[in-house]
Order: sequence, then structure tokens, then C-alpha cells
Amino acid sequence: MKKDSGKIDHIFLLLILGLTIFGLLILASASGPVAYTDKFGDSFYFVKHQVLSGVLPGFVLMFLASIFPYQMYKKVAFPLLILSIALLILVFIPGIGTDFGTFANSWVQIGGLSFQPAEIVKLTFLIYLCAWMAQRAGGGKIQDFSEGLMPFLFIIGSIAGLILLQPDLGTLSIIGAVALIIYFVAGGSIKHLLAIGVGCVAAFFLLIQMSPYRAERLMTFLHPELDPQGIGYQINQALLAIGSGGWFGRGYGHSLQKYQYLPEVIGDSIFAVMAEELGFFFSMLFLIAFVIMILRGLELARNAPDKFGSYLIIGIVSWFGVQAFVNIGAMVGILPITGVPLPFLSYGGTALVVSLAAAGVVLNISKSVK
Repeated sequence: MKKDSGKIDHIFLLLILGLTIFGLLILASASGPVAYTDKFGDSFYFVKHQVLSGVLPGFVLMFLASIFPYQMYKKVAFPLLILSIALLILVFIPGIGTDFGTFANSWVQIGGLSFQPAEIVKLTFLIYLCAWMAQRAGGGKIQDFSEGLMPFLFIIGSIAGLILLQPDLGTLSIIGAVALIIYFVAGGSIKHLLAIGVGCVAAFFLLIQMSPYRAERLMTFLHPELDPQGIGYQINQALLAIGSGGWFGRGYGHSLQKYQYLPEVIGDSIFAVMAEELGFFFSMLFLIAFVIMILRGLELARNAPDKFGSYLIIGIVSWFGVQAFVNIGAMVGILPITGVPLPFLSYGGTALVVSLAAAGVVLNISKSVK
């Protein structure tokens, strides 16, 4: 094992810091009208709350994760799996689990503290999965049906079932996609991956048949013009916002759609507000910065000192990339809307804290890269 050089990767760090600060600037603009006109009466309420509950604790955890030896996570991998399951169970306990007016019962509130367990599980479950894969890498175990595929499906199923019960199909799609990426990188059988893919497509259509709301969302995705004032309202307003931004936008702070027209302007619709205000050119710069961050992570993974470190970095940057793709894809109409937040931009303390902590894990591994 390569000795720790003590130097983190400054390029990755600067990209994470830049995306976080940029996210606060976009949130400050997007959240102003809804924060002032709602019960808060303060245009900067959501920005202040994001700083206090997301940025500050997130930076603390990122620093701690950057100095905590990542190899130690292998020793607590199984307890982290148990913790993941326990956190997901909490949302179903009366008096603790809550939905905050959403379709999914995905929040936990204990006293004045509220958080989303599924966001934490993205990291804790990923650590366990990477440790499990690293332990079986080589020797053909991953490609074996009984030693590779079946245990992998059982592990995924233990998490997927609890997330489906919430229900939170968006988060499940991200965790599932990242798990499949790690399975592939670890040497999983292509035949097994194809079989899993077919099974996922079949399960997707089954879930749609079981839920009229999901069926309506799929129909809106295919034909957004059918119900522009109902289920198709969000996607139509998002497309209007993005289209009206043109090449260079209306100007920072000058979005019209954020004034009670576009739903979830501080959540999954924040990209549409950004595109309206900054336009195609600056939106592409944001996407380029995001892609560079992912590519930098993959370069670090390629030179990581062990498989566990490599899988962890790939899993974390894949998580950021898949989630961004799902969010932005929904806003531009190439994917159904699932309510998935945009990493480092959307409002949400739990999501930002966990994302920054995950970035800290990457930074810790980077100290041992060649």
C-alpha cells in the first residue's frame, strides 16, 4: 500500500468549493421570492438556512473525512449497512417519520432536527458495497452466480425494498445505477448486468401500473402538452424558463419563472432558474465544471492504491454525475420528473452535508494516489 503523501488533490477540492459557492449564489436568486412571500418574510431565509444546516456542517465533515484514513471504513462496512437499514426504517415510525407535504414519507424529525435518511444511505451503503466488492474482486467471484450475482441482488434488495415503501423512486434509481456501475467496474458479468437491466425495466413498468401518479408522470413526459395546467405544469414552466434564457440569459436575479410560476424553484427546478438567468453559455460552463470534477475523480480512481479506494471514488463521482443527469434530464424533457435535487445547487441541508462528506472521502484517498 502506498504511503500517505499528506497532500490532497487541490484541483478536486477547488472544483467542489466552486460548485458549492456557485450553488449558494444561484439559490440566493432562485429562493428570494418564495422565501419572502411565504411565511418567512425574509428573501434570504433559504440561503441562511442552507449555510447553517448544509454548508458549515458539510465543510466540517468534509475536513474530518479528508483526514480520516479511508481504509478504516472497511472495518465498519457491515455496521454501516445495518445503520443504512435502520435509518430507512425510521421514516415508518409514527411520530418520527414525516413527509413534509410531499408524496414520499422520506423525512425523519426528532425534536427540532429533521433530515432525510435516504441521503445519508447514499454514502453509508456505498461504503459497504465498495468494501464488499473489493473483498471479492479477482478470482472470478464477482462473475459467479452464487457468490457474486445473488448476494449482490440480496444486498441491493434489502435497501431497495425500504426505499420503495417510502416511496422514493428517484433516490432508488440513483442508488441502483451507482451500484450497477460499481458491479461493472469490479468485473461483474455482462450477461448478469443485461439480465438485471431487463429486470429493472420490467419492475419500472410494474411500479407505474401500481401507481396512477407515476403513470401520469410518464404520460406527461411522453406528451407534456396534454395537461399543461395539471400534472404537466412543472415541465412546461421549466422548458419555458430554459428557453427564455437564450444564449446569455435575462441576467442574474432577473428570472420571471421564480415568481410563483415554476414549482420547486429551490429544489429540483433550480437548474431551470439558472438557465433562465444565465443562459445557455453559462449553463454549459457549469456543466463543463461538473464534468471536469467527475473526470478528475475518475483519474484519481485510476491511480488509487487499492480497489476499495478506487471503487469508492468511482461510486461517489458516479453518484454526483447520475443524480445531476437525472435532475437536468428531467428539466430539459429527456427524462420523467422524479423530484431529484441537483447536487451542490438545490436547497437541502442533508443532501449537501452528505455530498460534502463524500467529497472529503475522495480527498482522503487522493492523498495516497501516485
